[in-house]
Amino acid sequence: MKMKVSLLVSTAPPTVRIVHSGHTCNVEEERYSERVYTIREGATLELQCMVTGHPHPQIRWTKTVGGASDRQGDSTLHNETLKITNISRHQGGRYYCKAENGLGSPAIRSIRVDVYYLDEPIITVHQSVGESKEQFYFERTVFLRCVATSHPPVLYSWRRGREALTQGSDAGVEIYEPFFTQGETKILKLKNLRPQDYAGYTCISSVRSVCGIGDKSAHFSLNNRTAPPSVKLLLEDPLVVNPGETITLVCVPSGGDPPPYLEWVRPGGEELPKRSVVNGGTLTIPAVTVDDSGAYSCVASNNVGNPAKKSTTILVRGLRKGRFWITPDPYHNDDNIQIGREVKISCQVEATPPEELQFGWLKNGRPLRSSERMVITHTDTEVSPGTTNLDIIDLKFTDFGTYTCVASLRNGGTPEISIDVNISSTTVPPELSVPRGRSHLVAQEGDTVDLQCLVSGKPKPIILWSRVEESGAAVAAAPVLMPDGSEQTESYDGVLRINNVTRETSGTFRCQTSQYNGFNVKPREALIQLVVQFPPTVEPVYTEIRQALSRAFSLTCQLLRAHPARLLRYEWKLGSRLLTVGQFSEQRDDTSYLVKALNREGYGEYTCDITNEAGAGRCTFLVTGKAYSPEFYYDTVGALWQNRPRVYGFKLQWTQMEPNAVDRILAYRLGIRQVSTNPYYDPTSRSDRSKGELLTYNLTELIKPESYLVRLTPITRYGEGDATERIITYTPVNPHLREFQCGFEDEALCLFSQDKTDEFDWTHHSAATRDTKYTPNTGPSADHSGSKQGFYMYIETSRPRLEGDKTSLPSSSSTSSSSSVTYCFAFYYHMYGKHVGALNVFLRQKAQTVTDTSVWSLIGNQRDRWRQAKVNIHPTAAFQIVMEGVRGTGIEGDIAIDDVTIKEGECKDPPPNISESVSLSVSLSVIQLVISQLAYFLES
Repeated sequence: MKMKVSLLVSTAPPTVRIVHSGHTCNVEEERYSERVYTIREGATLELQCMVTGHPHPQIRWTKTVGGASDRQGDSTLHNETLKITNISRHQGGRYYCKAENGLGSPAIRSIRVDVYYLDEPIITVHQSVGESKEQFYFERTVFLRCVATSHPPVLYSWRRGREALTQGSDAGVEIYEPFFTQGETKILKLKNLRPQDYAGYTCISSVRSVCGIGDKSAHFSLNNRTAPPSVKLLLEDPLVVNPGETITLVCVPSGGDPPPYLEWVRPGGEELPKRSVVNGGTLTIPAVTVDDSGAYSCVASNNVGNPAKKSTTILVRGLRKGRFWITPDPYHNDDNIQIGREVKISCQVEATPPEELQFGWLKNGRPLRSSERMVITHTDTEVSPGTTNLDIIDLKFTDFGTYTCVASLRNGGTPEISIDVNISSTTVPPELSVPRGRSHLVAQEGDTVDLQCLVSGKPKPIILWSRVEESGAAVAAAPVLMPDGSEQTESYDGVLRINNVTRETSGTFRCQTSQYNGFNVKPREALIQLVVQFPPTVEPVYTEIRQALSRAFSLTCQLLRAHPARLLRYEWKLGSRLLTVGQFSEQRDDTSYLVKALNREGYGEYTCDITNEAGAGRCTFLVTGKAYSPEFYYDTVGALWQNRPRVYGFKLQWTQMEPNAVDRILAYRLGIRQVSTNPYYDPTSRSDRSKGELLTYNLTELIKPESYLVRLTPITRYGEGDATERIITYTPVNPHLREFQCGFEDEALCLFSQDKTDEFDWTHHSAATRDTKYTPNTGPSADHSGSKQGFYMYIETSRPRLEGDKTSLPSSSSTSSSSSVTYCFAFYYHMYGKHVGALNVFLRQKAQTVTDTSVWSLIGNQRDRWRQAKVNIHPTAAFQIVMEGVRGTGIEGDIAIDDVTIKEGECKDPPPNISESVSLSVSLSVIQLVISQLAYFLES
C-alpha cells in the first residue's frame, strides 16, 4: 500500500475567547478583553473556553480568590467547560481561561462573574426615652431599622398601612439613609409618638428586578404595648444533678410585644448535647453526663430593642483525679522519714460541686479522728481543689501502717474514692538514674526505641517524660511536643516506648519524678539523648531523559539531607554495570556523571546510590531514544465520500512534539480500526520533521460513517516512540451529491463556505452560547433537534447591519450532473421577529458562464418555531446551492437554518411552487400588520 504524506508548515500561537451558556441575567463589555457575566444565586454557571492555534493549546481555568470551582482544566478537551451548579454568592469573582501551546505567549481571557441575590429584610425596633431638663414635656422616639443583604445594593421603601412614606411627607417622620454606603440600611424615625403612629409598617427591599429577583418585604405592627423582650427561668441556679438523670430547663417570656422567640444556646457557640430535645423554651437532656456540665443560656428576641438573656449552670456530681503525696519534716533538711520527726500525708480530689466534697481518714482500716498528734485539716474548696492533710507529729514506731483517705459527696450520687498510703521504716524518697550506656541512643528511622529511667523509692513515683528545647531557642517559643503530641507523658515503669521513630524525633528527652503519688521533695531528673539516623534524601528520585545517538549529556544526583551527613559515598551504575564510585567532600552536595557520546549501549537505566550508615538514597535516570508523541490537529474538515457508495476518506493531520530531542524520525506507524470491530493496519510515512510542521495523511476505505480509533506511533533508529490515540467521528460530505447531509455541528460547516463579497457573514452558533442581549425576542432557543447545545447557522441583524444587507453561504461545488438527474434539496428554517427580512435559495450552475437561479424564497415573520422546506432541483452542470439571508427593517429579525440535505431523486412530498410560497408569506405578513394596528386602536 502506498502512502502519500504532505508536509505543510502551519503553526499558530493560541487565541482564546470565553463563551457562556445557561441562564445569564446580563453580559456587559467591561474592557477590551474582559466581560462581566451576571447570574442569579442558585442558577447554573457554565462557561466555555474556545481556543484556536496549532499545536492545539492546552487549557486551564483559574479563579482570582476563593470558591470551590478552582480546578485544573483537562488539556485533552478542546472546548473546556467550567460548570458550577447551584452557584452561591461566595463563588463570584473573576475566572481566567489560559491557553498555551509553546508558541508565543499564552493567551488569557477573563470574565467576571457577579452573583446577584436578595435576602429577606429584617425590621428591628429601638425606643429612646428622654426628658427635657425643665420637664415640661415627655418625648418618646422610636426608630425602625430595616436591613437586607443583597447584591447589587438594595433600595428600601417604607409604607404605613397603605400609605407610602417619604422624606418630608409627614412632619413626624424622618427617613435616614447612610452617608457612606449605597443603601445597606434605612432607618425610619418616628418623633414624639402620635396616635396615628401606632400602625402597621412595611419595609420593602428591592434590587430593581435584576436577574428576575423580585422585591421582598418585612412587616411590623407598632402599638402602645410594643416592648423589648424579657424572660425568666423556672429552675434553680446552679442546677446540681447526678449522672444519668434526665433534666429539664424551662424558660418562659415575662414580657415583650410582639411575643418573643426563645432559643437555648451555650457559651462560645458550643453545640447543645446531641441527645437534647428543645421544645420552645423547654430544653430536655436525658441521661446527663459530666461532659454536659456548664452554662446554658435562654435568649428571647422579638426584634424590639436588644434580646433578653438568662443563664443557668448545670453541675453533674462527680469525683476525679484522686492522688496523694508525702511531705517529710519541713523543719529539717532531710528527705527521709525518721522517728521523732513530723510527716504530712496529703490527698487531693477534684469534685463537682466542690462544696459537697467531704473527706474521712482511716488507719489500718479503722476510722481516724483529729488529735493533738494526728492533726486532720481540709482546704477551702472555694480557693483550691479539695485537699485533706494528715499531720503526724513526733512520729513513733506505732504510727507505721496504712493510712487511707476517703473522698465522697455529701449528697451521694457517685462512688467514693479511697487512696491508700503506706508509712513504714521502708518508706524512702525516690532516686532516679539512667542505665549504663542508655543515656545516648542511636536509632534508625522506622525503629522502635525504649527510653528507660531507673527509679527507686517507696512509694514508687510516677515518671513524667518531656522534651528539652534545644539551646539557643527563643524564650517565647512553643514547647517541643512529645511524639504523641502532648507536652508530657506519664510512665509508671520508667520506660517510654516510641514506635516508628522519625528524623523529627531526634533530640533530648527528660525523665523526672512527680510529687503526686510519691514524695513531695525536689524532683529527681535525668536526660537521654536520642539520635535518629536516616538515609540520604536525594533528587531527582526518577526522571526520563531522551537523547539522540552521539550526543553528550550529564546526569546529576543532588543530596538534600542525611544523618550522619558525612562519610557519604556515591556509586553510579548503568543497569548492573558499575560505572564509577567515590566519596563526597565537605564542600560538595551533588555528584554528576558525564556521557561524552551516547552509543546504543548507553541507553538504559542509570542509578546513583548515595549511602551512609542508615542506608542509601537513589536517583534513577531512564535514558531513552524514544520519540515524543505526535499531537493531532483537530480543525480538519469532515470525511469525504469516495467513488463508491458508503466508502469514505478522512484527512488526518498532526504535528510532532519535540522532534529534535531524539534521532530523526524515520517513519510513523499508523493503526486504525472501527471502534470494537476491525483490527489495526499499519501504513508508515517517512519524512524529516521540525517543530510545528503539519503532516497530512489521507485515510481511505472507511466503510461506515461511524467512530474510528486512530493510533499514531513515531519510529526512530531507537525503535518505536510514544504513541498517541484519538477517536475520529464525522459527518460525511459527498462531493458527488448522491446524498448530502449537514447539521452544522463542526467548525468545517460540511464544506459550506462564507461568501467574501457580501456585506456580512452567516454566524455559526448554538442557543447555549448565543448572546441575545440586544434582540431577546428573536432567533431560535434551540437547534432543530431541540438541543440547546446543538449548532446551526443564523444571520445576526443587530448593529452595524442595515436594511437590505445580504449574506451568502454557498456549498462546495459538485461534479458534473446529467440533465436527467433530479435532486431533492431540503432544510429547516427559523424566521422569528417583527423585523424579519427574506431567506432565498439559489441554484448556481457552472457551465461556460455562472448562472444563479432562484429555487425558493420566503419573507417575513414565521413565528418562533422550526419549519422544513423542500424543493426539487434539476442541475445540468456542476453546481452549488447558495443560501442567502437578507436583513429586514430592524434588529429583531434573525434568520436561522439547520439540517440541510441533498438526495438524488424527487422529494417524496413535493412542496408548493415558489410563487404560492411567496404570496402566502406576504398575505400572512399583511394580516399580522392589520391585526397589530387593530389592537393598537382598540387599546387607544
